[in-house]
Amino acid sequence: MNETTYTVTGMTCGHCAASVTEEISEIAGVEKVDVVVETGAVTVTSQQPLDESAVRAAVEEAGYALA
Repeated sequence: MNETTYTVTGMTCGHCAASVTEEISEIAGVEKVDVVVETGAVTVTSQQPLDESAVRAAVEEAGYALA
């Protein structure tokens, strides 16, 4: 397992967290996504290291940005 924490900007509520979680969860190999709205921390657990561009694209699809 691989665990990486990213910082996502622009999230303000549970709906924001759900949108980010949904988009990142669609990336192949992702097992778990934990979001802390207050800090913008998004911890992704995956089978193998993820391509940051794939994570960035998923976050942008949800309407937010990686810091």
